[in-house]
Amino acid sequence: MPTTVQTCETLSERLSAVVLKRPTKLGWFTCLAISFTGVLMLNVAISWLLLRGVGVWGINEPVAWGFAIVNFVWWIGIGHAGTFISAILLLLHQHWRTSINRFTEAMTLFAVACAALFPLLHLGRPWVFYFLLPYPDTMRLWPQWRSPLVWDVFAVSTYFTVSLVYWYIGLVPDLATMRDRATRRWIKVLYGIGALGWRGSAKHWARYEMAYLLLAGLATPLVLSVHSVVSLDFAVAVLPGWHSTIFPPYFVAGAIFSGFAMVLTLLIPFRKIYKLEDVISERHLDLASKVMLATGLMVALGYASEHWMAWYSDEPNEEFLALNRMLGPYWPVWWTTMTCNILVPQLLWWRRIRTSPLPLFIISLLVNVGMWAERYMIVVVSLHRDFLPSSWGKFHGTVWDWATFGGTIGLFFTLMFLFVRLLPMIPIAELRKQTVEEGKEV
Repeated sequence: MPTTVQTCETLSERLSAVVLKRPTKLGWFTCLAISFTGVLMLNVAISWLLLRGVGVWGINEPVAWGFAIVNFVWWIGIGHAGTFISAILLLLHQHWRTSINRFTEAMTLFAVACAALFPLLHLGRPWVFYFLLPYPDTMRLWPQWRSPLVWDVFAVSTYFTVSLVYWYIGLVPDLATMRDRATRRWIKVLYGIGALGWRGSAKHWARYEMAYLLLAGLATPLVLSVHSVVSLDFAVAVLPGWHSTIFPPYFVAGAIFSGFAMVLTLLIPFRKIYKLEDVISERHLDLASKVMLATGLMVALGYASEHWMAWYSDEPNEEFLALNRMLGPYWPVWWTTMTCNILVPQLLWWRRIRTSPLPLFIISLLVNVGMWAERYMIVVVSLHRDFLPSSWGKFHGTVWDWATFGGTIGLFFTLMFLFVRLLPMIPIAELRKQTVEEGKEV
């Protein structure tokens, strides 16, 4: 039987070798090239948008919010799983998070970066975005604090900043491991700069654990607050379908639901490609699936509550909206949402499904599609028919809408491929610590 020290050494060598010794294969270059093509498409779409204005998108009256806000809410939701796994599960002493928290934290940062593009571009004149910030200008123009757009600026920027610092603090011991195991001098120097002089002393570990715990405590309320603020973009309006007090918890549950779906969508292929089945075991897939099932049931309850309140309130416009979503011009969106977000996740009641990578991968993909359709339903379908029939209209995304959305997907995967190639996607130090603790318990 190998000793705990031998097990830790083998673990460090194996996980660091994924970055330092594993050859860069043609498949990685191919995937990076495909995703980077999406980044180039995003650059073209943004350039054309800045040149011609937001009219190149399909937005109109009454649908003044189109793909930009749909994609903003979708990407922000995806970013919630990383903070949930890393911060909340840390505070709850759930050790199963250890094998996947680094990966999900990176996913959070990349998703929030993609999300932040859309409100800026939707401004029409993104070069004057600083009007939203409380800076002391000579004309004494201050942000309109009653505007949800200002709330979003502070909520999203705070979420991104705390998530970035939290991710980097957790990465410092592993950067030191990479520094010590690298063979080329310039690689040692780069990892050494990132490691901030880490030597693994007792003082270093004490400060690291205190900082990590404090940041987890700061990040935890952000999981609830950020998407609650995003939901208030809609809830403060008097539009049918938006003016609802259920939106904050409903949006938070939906964010964690879609976030865990994206975690499984990415984790399952990377787990197979890098042969990490023993580190990211079936137990991790099982527990992540259970969280996705639980939050999916919360989302289903939110759908049921919306329709119940539309009937119980006896408000004609709310009743009309509920029927219009099901039977109106955009009926495929509603039925796609219900199928992917309510019916498909019910397969997760069976453990065999929860621990089978291929069915789980397909379910997570369908949930991602369903959650995007849900945001489309909330934004577009609610706007296209409001109180005045004379103001009714329809919305269809143009090629530039789709190019911008596809470009952010390319940006997300480009950052993800670079991350798994240049940094350890599995937290080495945390796994070593967990191995030592389990060895003592035995």
